[in-house]
Amino acid sequence: MNVTKDGIKDRQLHIEDYLQMVSAEQKEYAEVSAHQRIAENNDIITDFQTDRLMEKILSNDNLNQAYKKVKSNKGAGGVDGMSVDELLSFLRNNGVQLKQQLMDGKYKPNPVRRVEIPKETKGEFRKLGVPTVVDRVFQQAITQVLSPIYEEQFSENSYGFRPGRGAHDALKQCQTNVNDGYGYVVDMDLEKFFDTVCQVVSRMTEKVLQ
Repeated sequence: MNVTKDGIKDRQLHIEDYLQMVSAEQKEYAEVSAHQRIAENNDIITDFQTDRLMEKILSNDNLNQAYKKVKSNKGAGGVDGMSVDELLSFLRNNGVQLKQQLMDGKYKPNPVRRVEIPKETKGEFRKLGVPTVVDRVFQQAITQVLSPIYEEQFSENSYGFRPGRGAHDALKQCQTNVNDGYGYVVDMDLEKFFDTVCQVVSRMTEKVLQ
């Protein structure tokens, strides 16, 4: 393939334009809030201050649904040793007090219990944090209210940890892209990503609880 001087010049101008664009995007990202960075449809951002989120989160129907979800998921207990089977009795005796603490901004989640599970690579482990079963109920209650809000804003090209989506759906989309003429599929694994990522979601949850 022959490349003319004009072609080299055009390519250099393209690269310079791209670098300027990247620099501008980085500056823009630094100025916008976290929910705008992960959202594709920013025109439907909900006004959290006027949407009565806490009332929705702590409604009896939502909390009952959250309890049933945690109960069905089972799983090990947290640092307090309480099991899922003990959860219903505890919530019946302490639910009103816990809800009031949440409304007053005085509820404090327990530390998570550190668990290591083996990875596919021999000798490597994935670190997990196991919340208490009570904290899991409130986390689930928050998820049930916030997920429908954020789901409308996420990119259609996002498949990770999305309701009704998974790795197989991403692979199908890759196949569609290849059939449309795209030549590459890039698979990346960021080492220890969740060990170092800024916990934006946790901070947003704290804002809701406050």
